[in-house]
Amino acid sequence: MNLSELDGYIWFDGNIVDWKEAQTHVLTYTLHYGLGVFEGVRAYSTPKGTCIFRLHDHTERLFKSANTIGMKIPFSPEELIKAQAEVVSLNNLEESYIRPMCFYGSEGLGIRFDNLSIHTIIAAWEWPSYMEPEAQEKGISVKVSSFKRQAGNEVANAKINGNYVQSTVALNEALEQGFEETLMLDSDGFVAEGSGENFFMVKDNLLISPDLDACLDGITRKTIISLAKELNIDFEERKIKLEEVFESDEAFFTGTAAEVVPINSLDNKSIADGLRGPVTEKLQKAYLDQVRGKRTENQDWHTPVNS
Repeated sequence: MNLSELDGYIWFDGNIVDWKEAQTHVLTYTLHYGLGVFEGVRAYSTPKGTCIFRLHDHTERLFKSANTIGMKIPFSPEELIKAQAEVVSLNNLEESYIRPMCFYGSEGLGIRFDNLSIHTIIAAWEWPSYMEPEAQEKGISVKVSSFKRQAGNEVANAKINGNYVQSTVALNEALEQGFEETLMLDSDGFVAEGSGENFFMVKDNLLISPDLDACLDGITRKTIISLAKELNIDFEERKIKLEEVFESDEAFFTGTAAEVVPINSLDNKSIADGLRGPVTEKLQKAYLDQVRGKRTENQDWHTPVNS
């Protein structure tokens, strides 16, 4: 799929423009230095119509990331919440992936950015789960990355464009070696996250995830932790040694794009019996039911597109 060739509309600096006309210059600052912020959001078909999942939380994090790098988004959270719903509606999408991004303009190309314009775009298109459908049941093969995940400071833990360079090269390393995803460690050798997903493992029915010093404060991660509490699954957040993952009963990734995906093996060594575990399956079902409005709980997580 060539994204530049899709038909539809994109919200660009407060205006609705034709998809193919949403262009910017090659000397745009963010293209060269990676200093921009973005979100990945999903809209799902629910019994109440198309709803965007945890839209307010995603938008709040977008502004938090911008604040971390000193970027003043020239729109209010309320304006961007409304714009995301508008884009989904205009493109007649029952289910979609939504990409808001804020980036600096082309008024200069030195390191300083205090004199540059700030632009905001919102695009939405049909994009099924990041993983193959069968991966939700069978799981995926994962490689421990040779690239370390930068962590431990506000910039590293914000959703900033340039932060994903290591993620992309780590994933490519895994793909080239025949794996489907990668698991990155932090600089101290503790488990961090996947290329674009948060990590969970289960040991003796205890759900465990790395602390936020090592990973992004993911919206899907928060959702899984909340669902675990509702389902009476004990949860612990702490530093995880790599050897613990090999000895775990279950492991899985979470993310807006990936949703909930079991990990069946790490470095060609099976996690337990190599099958989706019962805790993973329970949380995965609860999550997929939640995003599609099949649960009565957490209705405030759903923002109707046409309201």
